[in-house]
Amino acid sequence: MAVFPVICRRARAGWLAILAFALVPLTLAQQPEQKQEIPDAPSTVHPPQPFPNAAPESKPAPPNQTPPGEANPENAPAPAAEAPPPRPPMNITTVPEGGATPGQGGATDDLYKIVTNVNQVLVPVMVKDGSGRLVNGLLPRDFSVYEDGKKQKLNFFTTDPFALSAAVIVDTGLPDVALEKVKQTFPALEGAFSQFDEVSIYTYSSAVSKVSDFSAAGKQLTATLNELKTVSGRNNGPPVTGGPLGPQGPTVNNVPIDPSTPRVITPPKESHVLNDAILAAAVDLSRRDRTRRKVIFIISDGRESRSIASYSDTLKVLLSYNIMVYGVAVESSAAPIYGRLQRLHLPKLGYSDILPKYASATGGEVFNGFSRQAIESTYAQLIGDARNQYTLGYVTRATPSSAHREIEVKVARPDLTVVAKEGYYPVGLAR
Repeated sequence: MAVFPVICRRARAGWLAILAFALVPLTLAQQPEQKQEIPDAPSTVHPPQPFPNAAPESKPAPPNQTPPGEANPENAPAPAAEAPPPRPPMNITTVPEGGATPGQGGATDDLYKIVTNVNQVLVPVMVKDGSGRLVNGLLPRDFSVYEDGKKQKLNFFTTDPFALSAAVIVDTGLPDVALEKVKQTFPALEGAFSQFDEVSIYTYSSAVSKVSDFSAAGKQLTATLNELKTVSGRNNGPPVTGGPLGPQGPTVNNVPIDPSTPRVITPPKESHVLNDAILAAAVDLSRRDRTRRKVIFIISDGRESRSIASYSDTLKVLLSYNIMVYGVAVESSAAPIYGRLQRLHLPKLGYSDILPKYASATGGEVFNGFSRQAIESTYAQLIGDARNQYTLGYVTRATPSSAHREIEVKVARPDLTVVAKEGYYPVGLAR
């Protein structure tokens, strides 16, 4: 029968198919794992990664390189992390064996380092012609400076104007009429200073009073001078020694009602402590910046009596710190003939006018201001002369000491007047 073999062949083929399907999983399990060449699909879940020390900057790939998708992952090297930029080399200073390492000073320290020669002497000089006008245009070769008779070599010369540190001293012991005239000139006094100057105000009569410390010329100076306008001077005329207004009290027929009251027949002694006022201003000026020109302006009749400080002691401070004294002579000292008589020194009565002595010794000037207009014009002239001068400098070759040294300045041109300080004390140089 032919049907039976056909049925047997079909059954055997079915069993072979079933066996083949059963062997497929076992064959796949026995094959070695191969590296996946197809990139994974994007996933929102990633295993935790270590935090990088520094995020490398993203740089565009050069055009000659193969894009990451076309490169062979098996042959491509692993990307290396970018190295940090190299640190700058350390500035190490080597010294010989056994030597000390010097201190390293920065550029800022050198910038603000000021080298001062303690033997340097500065001499402000004013040169005038026969008419009293300033002479400009002189050169260093036109000047000769002598210290104690020995010619010095100039190492500094300038004609530049200087900012001022000015101490203004007002004599409130003047007669009230004269003081009122002075107070009317205060606006002109303020206008004579520049915005770069600093000014302090002092008053004196029987005592010294510092009205304001140094401040820039401006609103504060105006307020100080306005406050000073309320001060009154002494009574006009001679002192009263008798009568109903005398110091002895009421009288009847020129006899005091109180017999115990002594009769006053001599006027009381008045104090005009000009030396003390100049010394107080000089001490304050000695602490000001040395790059400024230090001056004292005195508005007074120049009388001096009963000061604690002497003229010589006050002058020593002025010459030690290169301070010049300028004066505006008012009241009786402003009269041409009477003013010269008042400059006489009467024993036990003090000086009648000591301003010219201070001005001559320190290189300053004294101008007479008999009228209000004369006083106002004097302010501008004196302050202008103090600011605009020749400034000469030299290094002294004298041995260190505190003794007075005389200075003489000469100009190699005829018919000219030289105004300069007569000397100095070296105690202020090492400041």
